[in-house]
Order: sequence, then structure tokens, then C-alpha cells
Amino acid sequence: MIFPLLSYLGKRSPRVSGSAGALVSGRISRGVQAVAQLSARPVLALPEFCPPVPSGAGRLRFSPPGSGSGEGETPPDAEEYHIPVMFDEIMETLAPAPGKVFLDGTLGGGGHTGGFLDRGAEVIALDQDPDALEHAGERLAEHGDRLVALHANFADFPQLFLEAGLRGGGLDAMLFDLGVSSHQLDCAERGFSFRMDAALDMRMNPDGPVTAADVINGFSEQELARIFFELGDEKKSRAVARAICRRRETKPFLTTGDLADVVASVVPKKNASHPATRVFQAVRMTVNNELGVLESVLASAHQWLKPGGRVAFLTFHSLEDRLVKNWFRAHSEPMIDRPEWPAPRPNPECWYRLVTRKGLT
Repeated sequence: MIFPLLSYLGKRSPRVSGSAGALVSGRISRGVQAVAQLSARPVLALPEFCPPVPSGAGRLRFSPPGSGSGEGETPPDAEEYHIPVMFDEIMETLAPAPGKVFLDGTLGGGGHTGGFLDRGAEVIALDQDPDALEHAGERLAEHGDRLVALHANFADFPQLFLEAGLRGGGLDAMLFDLGVSSHQLDCAERGFSFRMDAALDMRMNPDGPVTAADVINGFSEQELARIFFELGDEKKSRAVARAICRRRETKPFLTTGDLADVVASVVPKKNASHPATRVFQAVRMTVNNELGVLESVLASAHQWLKPGGRVAFLTFHSLEDRLVKNWFRAHSEPMIDRPEWPAPRPNPECWYRLVTRKGLT
């Protein structure tokens, strides 16, 4: 879903501190959920948007830019790695063009980034998955120095920019594609899917500190029940958590198939979805702190957009949907009111203007 487009109104918020800030959580339905426009002055050019490459990161350098094609095409070869969702809608709403600087928080297979580059924009792209960086480096080599790609979680982009000595207000647009990629689901060894038996991993960043096995074998029964219910909306969350804890007393969980079998023994199959679908989603979101990452980005995005800049969120389930919608609603209302107030008051955090009233699906 594409959430309402927003336009920044120029109100300045506190400067981002040295850290990436508190992590936040939330979900959106499938599509690009939010686009916002910032009113800060453009102060940065692409070369200044090149933070020092941290350990494990890489700058992808390419030959001269390609001409690119026009509207409506699907990026070539994107399907081989990751299918870019709502490609045409994103191109239309974010309007990449020569001279504009974009941040793509999830490089993935390079589908959206490739579309921005084909239309002349300069792109800083992030991805915590080194496989994605390697693939995109091959796909997008023709675009030369108009692409800077770094190995990083998109929640860390303020920290990367600050370490590079950058000020806010220089981006024309930002895109954050949430959730897991089709490539990650298709790679059995990544442990995201129960379709293929593999090690319980589920880390989007293979160097991440917590695996799915750590969660399943280490969380208490109460903690497991909570995440299954809150992040997976699993109605039998307590029964599933109880079954997992009972089984791990004799043998730890090591593979996706093992976990899926235990969940299926408790959750009846009601439709085409596998009974373990909700549990796997909850575990994956916990391993990657997906809601926390989303909250962090929501809290800081407006500080890095120039006036009129837009931000879009591609979301895939109700938790992300709710968080993004509520955030942009709260920060696009010119006036706020409370029962104890005699009259409405100006909203000091009205940073955005909604460009679309509802998300696009």
C-alpha cells in the first residue's frame, strides 16, 4: 500500500543526536504507504552524501550513467532477485528526475533504485543484506557515481550521515520498503520460510546478534506467547508457546521444519496458509526488530528532507500500516484539540501535508 503522500511544512525539530535514536515499531498494508514533503533548504549534493564506508560496507562505483527508459516498465532482471512492489506508483508519487537526491532504505534487488536512477536521480541506497548489495552492484553498474550503496540498516542512516558531517534537509525523497524480500524467502539457508527445511536463522543482516533459534530456545513461555499474539496475531499463542517450551526441554529447535511441525500440531489448518505462518512472522519481526526500526525512521525522516521532499513507506501487514498511518495523521494536522482545552491549538509537530488521503494498494 502507498500511504498518504505528505509534504513537510518547514517546522524544525530537535537535531538528531549522535545515535540513531530510539527504535520504533509499526506496520502498513501492502504498498507504498506514506509520502511526505519536507520544507528544509537543500544543503547537500550527492558527493557529500557519502559517509565513510564502515566495516562491512561498500561503495558501489559504476561507469557513466545510462540513459534509462521512460515510464511504466518493470526493471530488467529484478524478478531474478526481488520483485519491486508497486513500481509504477512509486515512480509517479516520488517523481525522480535529474538533480534530485533520493534515499532508498532497502536496496534489495535494485528495482526501485534502478527506476530512480533511470529517471536521472542520484541515489544513496542502504541494505543490511550483503547479498543484495552484491546483486545490485552488478545490475546497476551502468549508473556510475550517481549511486552510493552502503551495508547498513535503514534505521542507522541518521547516524551514518552525522558521522559524515552532514546536516539535515538535503534529500528530495525517501523510500522505505518494509519486511522480508522474496529473495530472502527463496534462500533456504536464510531460514525465513517453512517451505524448505533449514537452520532457524531469519536474520536480514547475516551478522546480526540474534537468530530465530535464539528466540525460540531462549525466550520464556510468556515472552513467546506475547510476541506470537502481538506480532503475529496468533489466537493460539499461549498453546503454541507451551508446546514449544515443552518440546525444547528434551531437544532444542534447530530447523525451520522442526518449528513448523510443532506449531502445526497445535494450530489447525483453516485455509491455504500454513498454520505456522503467523508464528514465523512474529519470530522474524522479533529477530530483526522490525517495528523498532520503523519507529526510529518515522521519528527522524522529516529532519533529512528538503522543503517539498517526499517520503514513502511500502508496508505489508496491519501492524506496519497502523503505525505509519497514525504517525502521519498526528504530524499532518495543523490543529490539535483535547477535552480539557477550551479551544483547539496549533500543532507544534505538524511537519507534513498529506498528498493522498488514503494509502494506495
